[in-house]
Amino acid sequence: MKNLIACFTIISILISCQSVAQKKSTENKSTKKKYAIEKTKAAWKKALTPMQFYVLREAGTERPNTSKFNNFKGKGTFVCAGCNTPLYKSDRKFDSGTGWPSFDKAIKSNVEIDTDYKIGYARTELKCNTCGGHLGHRFNDGPRNTTGLRDCINGVALNFVPNKK
Repeated sequence: MKNLIACFTIISILISCQSVAQKKSTENKSTKKKYAIEKTKAAWKKALTPMQFYVLREAGTERPNTSKFNNFKGKGTFVCAGCNTPLYKSDRKFDSGTGWPSFDKAIKSNVEIDTDYKIGYARTELKCNTCGGHLGHRFNDGPRNTTGLRDCINGVALNFVPNKK
C-alpha cells in the first residue's frame, strides 16, 4: 500500500510539473537593442566583403595571424568596418601574441559589452555600439601596467583612419 501511495504521489507530481525549457520565448524579440545604423541582411551583404559579413553580422572569427593589422604600427584610429564608428586609438594597440589585433582600452561608449554563450560558456563579447557588428572578445590577461584588459579584435572588422598631419 505504501508503494502504491508513493508511486501515485510521484506520478501526480510529474504530471503537474510544467517544463519551461522547451517553451519558445518572445521576450528577446521585443527587447532586441536598436542600433543607430540598421540594415537588412541583403544590404549588409552588399556593403561588406564575405569575410566582413561573416565576422560582423554572423559573429564569426577570422583565422589567427591573417589580419593586416596584426603587426600594423600606424598612428590614428581604428574604426568599425561596417559603419566607420571610431573604436580604438592606435596608441592602445599592443602585441598580445595571440594572432589577432589587441587593444587595452576602447573609445568610451563606442564599444558595447555583451555576453555570448556560443561555445558553451560565457564570454565577454564586444560589439560596435552604432551598428551592432561583432568585433571580438574581451579577456582579463592584458597589460598589467595599463588596464589589464585585452580586447581581442578580428582585424577584418576594422578599418584604419590615419592621423592628419
